[in-house]
Order: sequence, then C-alpha cells, then structure tokens
Amino acid sequence: MPRRIHIVVDDAEKERFRRRAAREGKTLSQWLRDAAREKLAAEEARVRLDSRAALEEFFRACDAHERGKEPDWSVHRRAIEESIRSGGSAA
Repeated sequence: MPRRIHIVVDDAEKERFRRRAAREGKTLSQWLRDAAREKLAAEEARVRLDSRAALEEFFRACDAHERGKEPDWSVHRRAIEESIRSGGSAA
C-alpha cells in the first residue's frame, strides 16, 4: 500500500522542482521518487574498497583496463623536472 512522505521545502525550491518535473513530463511526485531512486542507485553502483579482496579486485580490473607497462619512477621524475624547467608540459 503506497504511503505518503511529507518533505519541507521553501516555495521557490518547490517551484523549481515542479518546473523540472513538468519539462520531463512527470508529476512532482514522480520526479521526486525518480530522483531519490537515482541517488540510491548511484550510491549502490559505487565501488566499495572495504576489504582486501575488494581492493585486489579493483587493482586487477585496473590492470586489465590499462595497456602497456607503466614507466619507471625515474622516467616520471625526469618528465616532471623538465616540465618545471620549461614552464610547461609535453603535448
């Protein structure tokens, strides 16, 4: 059974929400429900690195995504120092 939720917003904010909902062809209630669901989905989709296994899986996915081999630190450092000397970065 559907239940009502009352939220407190000022008149200007309510009108902004209502106009946005109308542009999307929705009622204010539909638009607010969709916005809340989108926020929940975005939070659930975030990668959580809260365990060693999750962290290892994250690095495996990163390694699979990248191509080639990362240069040694000395190569990075030379590029940084050259950039500092020249006042710019390589294009």
